[in-house]
Amino acid sequence: MRATLARLFIYPVKSAAGIECERVELGPQGFRHDREWMIVDAAGRFVTQREEGRLALISTAIEAGRLHLTVPSGESAAVAVDHGGENVAVQVWSAHCSAFDAGREVSELLSGFLGRSLRLVRFDQSQQRLADERWTAGQTVPTLFSDGYPLLVLSEGSIADLATRVGHDLPVQRFRPNILLGGVAPYAEDAASILETGDARLQLTKACTRCAITTLDHVTGQRTGAEPLATLKSYRFDRDLRGVVFGRNAYALAGAGSILTRGAPASIIAP
Repeated sequence: MRATLARLFIYPVKSAAGIECERVELGPQGFRHDREWMIVDAAGRFVTQREEGRLALISTAIEAGRLHLTVPSGESAAVAVDHGGENVAVQVWSAHCSAFDAGREVSELLSGFLGRSLRLVRFDQSQQRLADERWTAGQTVPTLFSDGYPLLVLSEGSIADLATRVGHDLPVQRFRPNILLGGVAPYAEDAASILETGDARLQLTKACTRCAITTLDHVTGQRTGAEPLATLKSYRFDRDLRGVVFGRNAYALAGAGSILTRGAPASIIAP
């Protein structure tokens, strides 16, 4: 089945605003710089939009080798994308990882904006954090600070169909895909096994279970009610995964180092 790479995204800081890309480099851990940084509390535990919706209001940019964070007041801070720093122990879900503290300037920006002691950390890639091998056919699949898998694939048709059911538009930011497919029917990603584009060959794996982040208005940082989770639950509840599913997790089988380009043709291969 033919498709296009309609839109491409990276999310440098877990749960902060993402960056839409014209071109993005694929690596074994997903797209370059995707979820390479994470915000943690004083105990080193990850903080996400699940408990702090205002994280969605922190914009990110990567320019001239630096990661820039900007809060709604216009205040900003930046660090080198390859920064080191104090090595600290952090936690994302049940995984305990080593990371580099990004320093006082970014900490003060985040803490001042959210009113609590927070720090930004960068994944220490001298270690590995692995995706659950139950969903990777036993393969070793490294990831950084993602929820569990390097990539997330969704289609424009799936979002459009859900929006029709809900009764209003749903911005793509609510679903945080890395790859948004165009030119395919709604939920075509459900039946896919492989996604190929250029030299890249991606394995689609576990369906993505959804949470309250989908109910967040990314303009205000506030919850909007039960939608679209309530509607998704009515027709997208997976008993085995014990949750609402929308989109597919994925990882690279081949093509590490290749460049994916917005608008490029792709092929979806069913099992």
